[in-house]
This record gives sequence, structure tokens and C-alpha cells, in this order.
Amino acid sequence: MKRYKEPQFQERIAAAARARTAVLEQLRDKPPVDEAAAAERAERRLAKEAAAREKRQNALLAAKEEKAAKRALALEAAAASAARQKPVLTEAERKAARDARYLARKNRA
Repeated sequence: MKRYKEPQFQERIAAAARARTAVLEQLRDKPPVDEAAAAERAERRLAKEAAAREKRQNALLAAKEEKAAKRALALEAAAASAARQKPVLTEAERKAARDARYLARKNRA
């Protein structure tokens, strides 16, 4: 079996020159850019970007509406829970209620 032979400097230079000429040939053989096709591609790209921008704006608007709806629902729930809670009585109101219970108990007996 042959051992690996490290390429010499001249061989590496020649390989690089061949690769360079091959790339230049590919660029030379490339057809010129068709202006109509390039304009059409640019127009399609702009239309695609505009559609994506509109889609993002619609998603943002939907998210804002959803957030507002959640906030309204939370405020409604808070108002309903506040309505269910017993009102806090003042000292005078508590005393009047206690006196009324006492009087009612006295009248039953």
C-alpha cells in the first residue's frame, strides 16, 4: 500500500490556479441578467414582504383585541365578586342590627 504523499508547494499552487480558472470560466459562461425577469422577481418579493407585513399587523391587532377582551372579562369578574361580598357595616349599623335581634328575641318570648 502506498503511503500518503504530502503535495509539494508547486502542486498546491497549480491546483489553486486550476480552481481559479474553473470558477472564472463558470462566471464567463453565465448568461446575462434578463431585466424583465429581474424586475418581476423584485416585484414578487415586494408583494410577498407586503403580505407578510400585513399578516404581522393583523396578528398584532388580534392579540391586542384578545388582551382587551381578557381585561374586560377580568374587570367584569371582579365587579361580580365585589357585588357578592357582604357590605362592611359601620359600628352604628352593627349596633342597630344587634338591638333589632335582641328586640325580636324579647318579643318571641
